[in-house]
Order: sequence, then C-alpha cells, then structure tokens
Amino acid sequence: MYDLSEHPLQCPYCGETSTLLIDGSLPHQRYVEDCSVCCSPIVVDVRMDEEGIIQVQGWQENG
Repeated sequence: MYDLSEHPLQCPYCGETSTLLIDGSLPHQRYVEDCSVCCSPIVVDVRMDEEGIIQVQGWQENG
C-alpha cells in the first residue's frame, strides 16, 4: 500500500502554488511535472529525512 500525502509547491515560473500528491514509500524521488497553471516544466525533488518528514523542492527545468 502506498503512503500518499499532499504537499504544496510554488511554481518557479508563474509563482502559483499547486498541490502535489507525493508517494511517501520512496526516500528520494526526482521527476518533471508541468505546472497546473502555466504548464511550464518543473523539476521536482522529494526527499525524506531520518524522522520521515518529506521535503519537496522545485525549480525551473532549464535552471
């Protein structure tokens, strides 16, 4: 069973905040997801620390 949780992420292009659904069963993930507002590609990096707290960061694909 997957441990899914919602996490906000601000688009580095348009500044709008979207909610991502994160699979907590993996300690590290990196993928590209398009912004739900401006459709620009965001590189999303998800890491889980020792206490199980998930950190989500995003940046421009070309930056």
